[in-house]
Amino acid sequence: MSGAGLITLLSDFGYDDIYVGVMKGAIAQVNPALVVVDLTHAIPPQAILPARFALQSAFPYFPAGSVHVAVVDPGVGSDRRGIAVAVGQHPTQPQGYLVGPDNGLFSGIWETWPILACVELNQPQYWRSPHPSQTFHGRDIFAPVGAHLASGVPLTQVGTPIPVSALVQNRLPPLIPTPTGLHGCIQAIDHFGNLVTTIPQTAVIGKSWAVQLGTEVVPGQATYSDRPVGSVVALIGSHGWVELGINQGNAAHTLQLQIGDPVTLIWQP
Repeated sequence: MSGAGLITLLSDFGYDDIYVGVMKGAIAQVNPALVVVDLTHAIPPQAILPARFALQSAFPYFPAGSVHVAVVDPGVGSDRRGIAVAVGQHPTQPQGYLVGPDNGLFSGIWETWPILACVELNQPQYWRSPHPSQTFHGRDIFAPVGAHLASGVPLTQVGTPIPVSALVQNRLPPLIPTPTGLHGCIQAIDHFGNLVTTIPQTAVIGKSWAVQLGTEVVPGQATYSDRPVGSVVALIGSHGWVELGINQGNAAHTLQLQIGDPVTLIWQP
């Protein structure tokens, strides 16, 4: 069994309870030599859209072959499938493996990285127990399966193949072009209260643009300090999406905007 594998963990479990630690224990029971990296456990409860954004943003920064276990699972215990998916550009060298519920959580990654193979997790010899909890598949199925994959077990052994077309997709709401710009929405809010929109950098690069907030027009800037302290700023975040922030403030609180709320971008002369 290989000991050099790497697993990332993402969930909506928060940091107040034992759930994250217990998942790490389940991984260590399979292979204590694995490297485990916490992406975040502060995803809002049952919020698939910001989890999708976080996974898509983080995936490129990990070594090829890393295993990404994600548990934002409002359908736990239902008939929704557990899945493991290999993605990458080269069929024999996956860039990474994705393990979690089949609820569209990984859709952002699939938009960039082709799916090489996918399986339904139905081989209980790779679970912590053949009788998993109906409310904690992260501990009993996803974490152990991720650990086995990171330890060198082939994808084809942890489940049976399913067609790519059968996977649940969770696509972003489409951008709506207007005569004067674009309509998008907010897909995530970070720790600082910055509002990440569904408008990609590619839609605005090389153009003069602004975000319309009621009667206020906020021109696109390069960084937060391009606006006075306390002012709203629109910019391209490090993740490659248009975002709204407040220089040394919290845009989500100040603007009273939430995930899913509309955003209007306008072209500037």
